[in-house]
Amino acid sequence: MRKKMNPLLQEFNTAPFSKISVEDYKPAIKTEIENTKKEIELIASNRAIPTFENTTVALDFTGQKLDRITSVFFNLNSAETSDEIQKIAKEISPWLSEFKNDITLNEQLFKRVKTVYDSKKTLSLTPEQSMLLEKQYKGFARNGANLKDTDKTELREIDSELSKLSLQFGENVLAETNNFEMLISNEDDLSGLPDSVKEAAKETAKSKDKEGWVFTLDYPSYIPFMTYAENRNLRKELAIAAGKKAFQDNDFNNEKIVLKIVKLRHQRANLLGYQTHAHFVLEERMAETPENVISFSNDLLQKAKPAAQKEFNELEAYAKKLDGIDQLQKWDGAFYAEKLKKERFNLDQEILKPYFKLENVIDGVFTIATKLYDLQFEEVFDIDTYHKDVKTYNVIDTKGNFIAVFYADFHPRSGKRNGAWMTSYKPQQVKDGVNDRPHISIVCNFTKPTETKPSLLTFNEVTTLFHEFGHALHGILANTTYNSLSGTSVSWDFVELPSQVLENWCYEKEALKLFAKHYETGEVIPMEYVTKIKESASFHEGMQTLRQLSFGLLDMYWHGGKSPNSITSVKEFETAAFKETKLYPDVEENCMSTAFSHIFQGGYSAGYYSYKWAEVLDADAFEYFLEKGIFNKEVATKFKENVLSKGGTEKPMELYKRFRGQEPKPDALLKRAGLI
Repeated sequence: MRKKMNPLLQEFNTAPFSKISVEDYKPAIKTEIENTKKEIELIASNRAIPTFENTTVALDFTGQKLDRITSVFFNLNSAETSDEIQKIAKEISPWLSEFKNDITLNEQLFKRVKTVYDSKKTLSLTPEQSMLLEKQYKGFARNGANLKDTDKTELREIDSELSKLSLQFGENVLAETNNFEMLISNEDDLSGLPDSVKEAAKETAKSKDKEGWVFTLDYPSYIPFMTYAENRNLRKELAIAAGKKAFQDNDFNNEKIVLKIVKLRHQRANLLGYQTHAHFVLEERMAETPENVISFSNDLLQKAKPAAQKEFNELEAYAKKLDGIDQLQKWDGAFYAEKLKKERFNLDQEILKPYFKLENVIDGVFTIATKLYDLQFEEVFDIDTYHKDVKTYNVIDTKGNFIAVFYADFHPRSGKRNGAWMTSYKPQQVKDGVNDRPHISIVCNFTKPTETKPSLLTFNEVTTLFHEFGHALHGILANTTYNSLSGTSVSWDFVELPSQVLENWCYEKEALKLFAKHYETGEVIPMEYVTKIKESASFHEGMQTLRQLSFGLLDMYWHGGKSPNSITSVKEFETAAFKETKLYPDVEENCMSTAFSHIFQGGYSAGYYSYKWAEVLDADAFEYFLEKGIFNKEVATKFKENVLSKGGTEKPMELYKRFRGQEPKPDALLKRAGLI
């Protein structure tokens, strides 16, 4: 019997999902680690004088097959995981961490990189070539190339341990999310919930062979319940369950993992000569230092806190007037805010949903991309996918040139983590004179269609789709020579600009009339609703700003403060971090850090502030569109040529100034948020 060929080791263009079996990953990754080591060895042992071409460029083009295989694997670990995949992730993560260290701690290789770097003034490089050389040199220097041997060994041990811990953290959060369900058998307990939410809960119960209605911690189930359910005790039950994810006395508790991660990150930073993990991370960001981040956050905090406190007091008084509630709790916020918003603006989120059928919103975001950037999206059915829910598109420009492959995966499943994200299966680069185009994906968790209704999005879900699609455009329109500088390979506090700026179109009449059409009648969303959406956009913006700042400051507390070695209680430490931003009473059995995946599993450690940072950029950038017209070709082309296509080829502030003609000012954000 012929042995099966490993599909991951064959040449492929789009990922061959249906041909891959779980057993293929480990041998493929092992093989490609060895192959990449040989590529590296050829560069390191080259006897020719080190040059930009034979060292810098050669190194950038190594390991491409390995990168493609691991991107398929880790993307599936987020979007369609299983016990087997999680087990493999735990085995291969230390291999990859060790392999990365084999490269950055290779003295012979670093010597060549340093030789080229030291002679850069004589090389007459383009800005992109200079950036590649600088990033490559720093990649070695910032990851231990200058350390003595004993310290290099310690660094390897820390990195291996950190890769295991962050995987375990994520698995625990997913397990806790999947393990909880709230079964309701008395229909009276559903009072206040819209029919569509009840229908979805009924179908969830049916899928689990249960009678009644099941609510889970998945956002499309959790958020509507917290927003509309009149039964306060059940809201409390669900909110506490969400707040104690990985903070319970069971196998999935993340407290020790959090403390280990922050201690190891601190130790690693010290080993590399940095005061804290935040000092290490921020050296390569627009913000540059923890002090700048704290100062930026405190400045916004000062402006937002009085507004937030006023909004909170108003909401508490409103809840007291309505239901005699003396103390507003976390499980009351969304419920009374929705009622107050509806009363104040006469705007009910449920009235809006019929105008936001998922397919129409997708068409809308595509139409906007066509108008701004001359892109066309053609759905195709011959690209392999990992799940039947995944849609696939060829992206071409208006001249018929192929630009990208685009995947979109919209609905929750048990193997999929919560939230929404953009990712890539293949980066863009120019190799051997050919512009190799990218394969980009967005993954979301939107309400599923039911037997009687299509997937109808809340307005919040509409802005989420636009947000992730903004990231996707950054990947799709990438046009750089080197893949390590391509697409979203930019400074982390710049990466949210393309995503956040696109959200602004959701509030504009000219954009909404393109896609916000009633799913049954085809009627365009009434303009009075559009006016109300816009008027209500800054509703409780003080509280929202405070909430975002609280997460960013918590992240800075963990990663930018004194040595974490003396911290013994995650909960106590977190409570101290939230002191300046606290509005609601604390819930003793809840803890945010144990499920704060952005900073303990994703790439946002010492970087959560970047959402607010990028809001300053996006408000300032959109102001330019508003001045000239939201579909103005001149402004769109400037944004495409200086931001979306440029990746990390130059310093972000230089790219921004070239687009905008000036540095960003916070005034547009404060005005939009109603804080000035």
